[in-house]
Amino acid sequence: MASQGMLQLFTAIDERSAAFLALGMATAAGRSVAVVTTSGTAVANLLPAAVEADRSCQPLLLLTADRPERLKNCGANQTVNQEQFLNPACRWVGNIAPTGLHAASAADIDRLALRGWRHAQGQAGQPPGPVHLNIPFEEPLHAALPDQQQVLCGLRNPSAPAVGVADSTTTVDPPEASAPALDPAQAGVVVAGPWRGLSSDLAGYRGALADWLERSGWPLLADPLAALPVEWPGRVHHWPLLLDQFHGGSDLQVLRLGSMPASRALERWLAAARGPQVLISEGDARPLDPLGRAAPWSGGMEAWLAQQSPGRAGLSTAWAEPDHRLGALLDELLPCRGAVTEPALARALGQLLPSGLPVMLAASSPVRDWMLWSGKGGADRRCFSFRGASGIDGTLSLAMGLSWSLGPMVLLTGDLALLHDANGWLHGGPDGPPLLVILIDNGGGGIFQQLDIQQQGEERFDQLFAMPQRVDPLALAAAHGIPGRALSCLEDLHDALDWGLAQQGPALLRACTDRRGDAVLRQQLHSAAQNEAMTL
Repeated sequence: MASQGMLQLFTAIDERSAAFLALGMATAAGRSVAVVTTSGTAVANLLPAAVEADRSCQPLLLLTADRPERLKNCGANQTVNQEQFLNPACRWVGNIAPTGLHAASAADIDRLALRGWRHAQGQAGQPPGPVHLNIPFEEPLHAALPDQQQVLCGLRNPSAPAVGVADSTTTVDPPEASAPALDPAQAGVVVAGPWRGLSSDLAGYRGALADWLERSGWPLLADPLAALPVEWPGRVHHWPLLLDQFHGGSDLQVLRLGSMPASRALERWLAAARGPQVLISEGDARPLDPLGRAAPWSGGMEAWLAQQSPGRAGLSTAWAEPDHRLGALLDELLPCRGAVTEPALARALGQLLPSGLPVMLAASSPVRDWMLWSGKGGADRRCFSFRGASGIDGTLSLAMGLSWSLGPMVLLTGDLALLHDANGWLHGGPDGPPLLVILIDNGGGGIFQQLDIQQQGEERFDQLFAMPQRVDPLALAAAHGIPGRALSCLEDLHDALDWGLAQQGPALLRACTDRRGDAVLRQQLHSAAQNEAMTL
């Protein structure tokens, strides 16, 4: 990671965790971070992060040591077909000097590094993503110091031309010149999915979207991960609970931005809509519409807007009053007192966390609960969740990487996601990033409790789906030098947040909940929201 022209070095013993740490840093900074590993199974451990970087369109450089071609497939130690491990997920794969790095010139190495950087940052019709540079060493433990440093040093100057390096890559055709049109003078709605682009491109995207919202007056249904300001005109904060009231079967036009939010109700609503739909991505030409309903445009919001009609319409307020009343109802049903429940915790955190403090949401129940229950307070901050592949891989390490770049922030996660990436604690300690981890400990995979699964006895359900573990998360964190604290009730949440955010490095706040009771509570809240909507 570059800092004022120098390379900043982080060390880790777990390659899988290191790759997710780097991905978190790169996402926050909008610039690729390099992960350097040895050969063999170390390379295989990079694949989960490469998959997530690919689907989330975030830059990541994966630099792996290898052995010369003459030592492959002959029984030599630590030689595997690692040059093929990451191909399916990478934007570009670069190789150099099959006889060993010592045989490459400094110019060749510079070209490799610079071309890798450009592909990682996004070029030639491709979005940003992971790049694999596989570097063979004749003597991997005794290479001369200049050889070891040359590839990384080449990353300090990404503006130089880069040509002439052997590679394996797939190109994507740029978008067509004519963008699909929508009429701002007619009724419509904007659905903004998770932001999947470089942080440096976010200002232009926001400006173009704000222009369209002003032209059209359309309501904005934004995913918490859409990285959009909370106070935008027309923004609806409880839209997942209001969709039935506004009938997806209407002739509304729909402008869809990026991938689909994590809402089955929205999928059904969009599938039933009869009006035209346009789906815009920021340079990602891959299919992003599982419904098959939208005309795609991968040229980005700014380029799309430039081809649209300048017509204007007044601001639609149809969603505003139902949204306000539903927010008031949820404040009554989810007060910040009593036993901790997952919906109440999401709403309370949105209200109690300092304005603008970033939050990362684990890609399971936390991201869905935040969308449904956190309300306006949940949108009053930049929210992250790595749902490119919708896995729980690397949850803690990703949050550590974000915090290294962004400063103080919160991770809201479940117990299985945290335990799955327990080695992420290795990046902590008193001199670690200022990350407060809020653990929802519901005794296993709580999201499965919410699905319509035929449960043949609690024991069988726990064994096959919930999979509760016997690890004490506070003791595990303490073993890594991480301070921890248990939250007994919602009345104590304010003081607990003050404690956690005052720590010098990472800290853990554990909140035990009842996943079975919370599943029932969510159903009750949905019913109450539907009943409220019927009275409007």
